[in-house]
Amino acid sequence: MFVELYDTTLRDGTQREGISLSVDDKLRITRLLDDLGVHYIEGGWPGSNPKDAEYFRRVRELPLRTAKVCAFSYTGRAGLAPEDDPNLQALLDAETEVVTIVGKTWTLHVHEVLRVSLEENLRMIGETVRYLVAHGRRVIYDAEHFFDGYRADPAYALATLQAAAENGAETVVLCDTNGGTMPWDIEAMTRAVVEAVPVRIGIHTHNDADVGVANALAAVRAGATHVQGTINGYGERVGNCNLISTIANLKLKMGIDCVTDDQLRRLTDVSRTVAEICNLAHDTHQPYVGQSAFAHKAGLHADATVKCRESYQHIEPELVGNRTRVLVSELAGKGNILYKAGELGLPETLDKEHARRIVRRIKELEAQGFSFESAEASVALLVRRSMPDYRPPFELVDFFTVVENREGRGLLAEASVKVRVGDEVVHTAAEGNGPVNALDAALRKALRPFYPQVDSFELSDYKVRILDGNNGTAATTRVLIDTRCGSRLWTTVGCSGNIIEASWQALADSVEYGLWVMEPVVQEA
Repeated sequence: MFVELYDTTLRDGTQREGISLSVDDKLRITRLLDDLGVHYIEGGWPGSNPKDAEYFRRVRELPLRTAKVCAFSYTGRAGLAPEDDPNLQALLDAETEVVTIVGKTWTLHVHEVLRVSLEENLRMIGETVRYLVAHGRRVIYDAEHFFDGYRADPAYALATLQAAAENGAETVVLCDTNGGTMPWDIEAMTRAVVEAVPVRIGIHTHNDADVGVANALAAVRAGATHVQGTINGYGERVGNCNLISTIANLKLKMGIDCVTDDQLRRLTDVSRTVAEICNLAHDTHQPYVGQSAFAHKAGLHADATVKCRESYQHIEPELVGNRTRVLVSELAGKGNILYKAGELGLPETLDKEHARRIVRRIKELEAQGFSFESAEASVALLVRRSMPDYRPPFELVDFFTVVENREGRGLLAEASVKVRVGDEVVHTAAEGNGPVNALDAALRKALRPFYPQVDSFELSDYKVRILDGNNGTAATTRVLIDTRCGSRLWTTVGCSGNIIEASWQALADSVEYGLWVMEPVVQEA
């Protein structure tokens, strides 16, 4: 069985609140989708805005290997000949081999939205498709609100599909536009269409009832061989069918080779890159591709995963470009630590009793307010520092910070740091836009002669959480620092009743971890 993948991130996806893509953004996503093996990419509505018109001009220059770009529009207007309809002319001007037309299926919409007769709606569908086919276009027909329409009047809903098919549409797509139909109804109605309409049948679902992916798979079970969706499920209201999960389920659960094995391994990267382009945080709990999709926190789970990877994982994460993660927290057992040690290349030097001691230390620190679940770099350092051959790259002797509001200069933050590197003690000072920034600058200044790679570390996020707010300004503070070097990102944690001390703990861990893991990369560069 062959199933076509049709992506509508560049149109339907951009209808999500908070997403606005430039033409360059859309072209970049187009390349990602082509590399992923998507068969059709809906580029937008060329008659709706100048940006989409520009996209269709520029996308012709891309050397796409798999995907065909589709232009989108409604059927022609009532009482207007197709050659006189500006939307249809813009569709032709886009010069795409394939076009997608959406038309009305539900009698409610025909009467109350279009305000035309049922016969006129059928004429509009058939005439539009026939006109586009006559101009050399391959036509995909989207039947808007199909499942609502079928429930209201099955005979008329099928007649709209037949009007498209009989006039040359090569694929007819059943749309659950309101996203409220259940999978068993999708399957039954899709099967009825497959038996009645002699062209390729597709499915387009929305996620309003949280069954968008399930509905798409149900339609495939019933005979649909064309699936539409968006990357990460982006779309209007709560979103569309998530094409990321759909691809993985089709390939790994239903045995349908909609993409190659190599393309499947790109799934995580595509999902996260598109989120970045859309300026949205990637959903860490998204199935298959989320950072937490194969993360194990409970000690029982971690121990079992060390012994047998499939014990608590439904697939091998590497199949979709993801990886197994074992979290360390107060729920951890020795298995969590042993797994983490294995990641660090220390499995043979860390015995079970050693791991238990580290677990006890972590639980003591978490009782004080530390949280290591998100701060994997600090966990790695805890393990490394427990090894007999550990030597710190630097040690704090003391630091001093001051914040002043000086007349004529305004607010000023300054930090003085004294650190020991080997046998040498270095004392430096630096200014910053706040005490933590000043500490960061002073520490880098002290270490730069010994470790020039510190200049490549970028503090990308700084989070503060008050743990016992009832104590007011005397409350315990937890600080998490995200640091980036190239494409690599790590997180460290500090905790103290003094926010500057907590910040220093996280900052020092951040720099030490970076010196440890990034030094080979820097030396190669």
